[in-house]
Amino acid sequence: MNRAGIYHRPESEMAYLYTKDVMHIRLKTAQDDITQVLLLHGDPYSLHSRPDLPKFYKHPTPMKKIHSDGVYDYWQAAITEPKKRLAYAFELTDQNGSQLIYADKGFIQPTDQKMLDDANTYFRMPYFQDIDAFHAPKWVEKTVWYQIFPERFANGDPTNDPMGTKPWDPQTHPGRQDFYGGDLQGVIDHLDDLKKLGVNGLYFNPLFKAPSNHKYDTQDYYQIDPHFGDAKLFKKLVEQAHQRGMRVMLDAVFNHIGDQSPMWQDVLKNGQNSKYADWFHVNQFPATYTPTANFEFAKDATYDTFDYTPHMPKINTANPAVQNYLLDIAKYWVREFDIDAWRLDVANEIDHHFWRRFHNEMLALKDDFYILGEIWHSAQPWLNGDEFTGVMNYDYTGAIINHFIKHELSSQGMVDRLSHQLMLYRDQTNAMMFNVLDSHDTARIMTLANEDDQLVRQTLAFTFLQPGSPSIYYGTEYGMTGGNDPDCRKPMNWYPDAKAIAMHDFVRDLIKWRKEHWQLIAQGTIELTALNDNQGVVIKRRRNNQQLVAVFNTSSEPLQVTLAPFFAQGFSNGILLPKGFAVAALSE
Repeated sequence: MNRAGIYHRPESEMAYLYTKDVMHIRLKTAQDDITQVLLLHGDPYSLHSRPDLPKFYKHPTPMKKIHSDGVYDYWQAAITEPKKRLAYAFELTDQNGSQLIYADKGFIQPTDQKMLDDANTYFRMPYFQDIDAFHAPKWVEKTVWYQIFPERFANGDPTNDPMGTKPWDPQTHPGRQDFYGGDLQGVIDHLDDLKKLGVNGLYFNPLFKAPSNHKYDTQDYYQIDPHFGDAKLFKKLVEQAHQRGMRVMLDAVFNHIGDQSPMWQDVLKNGQNSKYADWFHVNQFPATYTPTANFEFAKDATYDTFDYTPHMPKINTANPAVQNYLLDIAKYWVREFDIDAWRLDVANEIDHHFWRRFHNEMLALKDDFYILGEIWHSAQPWLNGDEFTGVMNYDYTGAIINHFIKHELSSQGMVDRLSHQLMLYRDQTNAMMFNVLDSHDTARIMTLANEDDQLVRQTLAFTFLQPGSPSIYYGTEYGMTGGNDPDCRKPMNWYPDAKAIAMHDFVRDLIKWRKEHWQLIAQGTIELTALNDNQGVVIKRRRNNQQLVAVFNTSSEPLQVTLAPFFAQGFSNGILLPKGFAVAALSE
C-alpha cells in the first residue's frame, strides 16, 4: 500500500457540507493502488456516551471512485449524521488485500480496538455549521452568459461617439487605441436578439468613465463613461434586461486605477504629502516612469502597477480608507441599479481580507449575489464560501482547447486534467464556475480552430456539458475571428452571411438544450472516459433516474457509436465522423 499517496484534509474541498444535512467526504489515493475504501463514520460522542448503540466503525459506508487524474484516484461518499457532528476515518484495501485505517492520528491497524474506541483518533466535522458552508446562488446554475465588450458591440447613438471614431467594420483589425462607438443604447437595441439567442446573463466589460477603449484604467467609478451613455440609460438597460429574464454582471477593476483619476493626479502633484499617498504602493517619490514606444509598458516605474502598465497604478486595498471607498462603489451599483453580479478583475492580486469584507457586504444587499473572480490558476483559497462564488475557469477550458482545438493533449490527458480540476473544488463550487472558450483577453476560438466551424461546434458542445456556467463572447455565435488582444475585440458582426447564420442557429440550439437539461448538468454527477487510441471522449451526466450520454470523436477516423441522439453533428446510421458528436438522453 502506497501510504504516501493517501491524503485527506478536513473542512476543505475534501470534507464539506453539500447541503445543510449532507456532507461530501473525499479521499485521494495513488492511482490503481487501492481497490476499496470504506468510510467509518458516526457521532463521536456515541463511542463513550452511548454504550447501548453499536460502534459506528462496525457499519461503514462504501466510497465510490469518482475520478482519476493520471496520478491519483479520488473517492467520494455523501453522508449525513442526525446529531450533526461527525467523526470519520477511512478503511483501505490495496491490490494485495492488505488493509489499513487512515484517520486524523495517521495509520492504524483495523484490529487496534483501543484507537478505534477513542473519538480523538478520527477526522472531525465538529458540527454541521450551515453558516460556514459554501452557499451558491441557484440562478447561476441555469445561466448561459453573454460577454459584451461595450465599445465593440453596437453603436446605438452616434451623438456620443468619441473623437476619431472609425467606421463600423467587423473585418477590421483594431489598434490598441481605436474607437468604434459602441455604447449602451446599442445593447438595448439588441436585447431582443440576445433573448432569441437564449442567453440569460449579460457580462459587461468595464462601463465606468475612463480614457481608453477597454475602460480598465478607471477615472471615475461612479460615472458611466459618457461615450457609452449615462446612469439613466444604464438603469433602463438593467430594467429591460431583467424584464427579459436576464441577469446583469459588471466588471469591477479594484486592483488598480487609471492614472487620470483624481486620487493619482493628487499623488503626482503633492507626492508623499498627498492625502492619497497611502492609497497606492509608491516605492519612491516622486512617482515617475520613463515612457517607451509601447504606451502600455514601462520597466522603471517607481510605483507598483498592473503588469508593467504605468497608466494603471496598483491600489493599496489594505488601507481602511481605500476599502471603504471601493466597498461604497460596489454597494452603490447594486443598491441604485439592481445589478446581480460583479466580475472582479485581477482578483488574485488583492488581499483576502478585503475580499472577505466585499463578500459580506454584497450578500447583505442581495443574498443571491454572484461574485466572480478573475483567476487563471488554482483558486482554492478564494473559494471556501467567504470570498468568491466562482472564478473564470481558464485552467479547465484550457485543457479542452488543448485537446479539441490545438491537439496538444490526448483525450486521456484532457480527462486527467479536467478530473484534477474538478477535485480542487466542492461540487457546488464547480457548478458556479464561469466557462469561457474565448474572451476579451484571448484569441477567438474560431481563429484558434483555423476557421473550422465543425471543430468549433464540437468544442462548444463539449463545454456546454461541463459543470459550470457557460459564456459566449460577443460574436462567437456568428463565428467571428480574431487573434490575441486587441484583434479579439473587432466590432460585432451585424452583417452575417449564410455561414455565420448557420453558426448562430447552432449556438441557439445548443443554449436551448443546455437550459432544458440545466438541473442534470448543474446538480448531477459527471463521468469522463477517454476512448482507446485517442479516438475521443465520452461524457456521462447522471441525476436521479436521468442520464445524458455524449460521445465526441476527436480522432481522424470514423467511430461506431450505439446511441439515438437528440443533438448531434456528423452522425448517421451509428457512425460518428471526425469532429462529430452525439448527445443522447437515457432513462436508468
